[in-house]
Amino acid sequence: MADTHDIDTLFGAGAHFGYSRARRHPSAAPYLFTTRDQTDFFNLEETAKLLEEAKAFVASVAASGGQLLMVSGKNESLSIVKAAAERIGAPYVAGRWIGGTLTNFKNIRKRIDRLEKLEAEKESGALEKYTKRERLLLDREIEELRNRFGGLVSMQKEPMALFVVDTRHEDTAVREAKQLGIPVVGLSSSDCDFSMVKFPIPANDTSVKSVRLFVDAIAESYQDGKKVQNGNPNNGKLKSQSEK
Repeated sequence: MADTHDIDTLFGAGAHFGYSRARRHPSAAPYLFTTRDQTDFFNLEETAKLLEEAKAFVASVAASGGQLLMVSGKNESLSIVKAAAERIGAPYVAGRWIGGTLTNFKNIRKRIDRLEKLEAEKESGALEKYTKRERLLLDREIEELRNRFGGLVSMQKEPMALFVVDTRHEDTAVREAKQLGIPVVGLSSSDCDFSMVKFPIPANDTSVKSVRLFVDAIAESYQDGKKVQNGNPNNGKLKSQSEK
């Protein structure tokens, strides 16, 4: 892909567009370049620098063997996030965030285990012993569980980090991560609270072209980190909270 650090590339993707000044969150001010016709515009030099930091962090997560949970419930971006996560083997939530996904993960994991059990039984033919009506109800349960938790099957414990598209829209996910001390990488427009995000990427979080650019950049960095991890499990290992 094109070099995401190139200002022209960011500009071409419309990454510089924020929202109207009236919607601006005060914490977004340091990342803005100007305001024209009441519309905020991001400083793309700052965006490029912070993207570099976010990519380095994501690569270090993967290099240490940690998981990155990718999150988006917006119609404009959920398919982009789902495709990227599946491509790199990362867990994801592409749709409505279920409250407690992180803070009550033990119970969420039980629902995921139920999904895996039912899918395995269906695959093996073990569900054939049930009546037609019972199988129909089980099929409906499988479909519901898959829609809610299908992207989380590979997540056996809380992730090491989150990547979130539009941290304002995904406020519940961001707050759960903050409560647990899980760092958040956030693609955040001018209406977002940047104080909630450890690794902000200030840019357009609505345009499909802009979102795809940043999602792919983060996904590639995660993939690169996994390659390092496969070659040397100790390379790039993150420090624990107690070591910081």
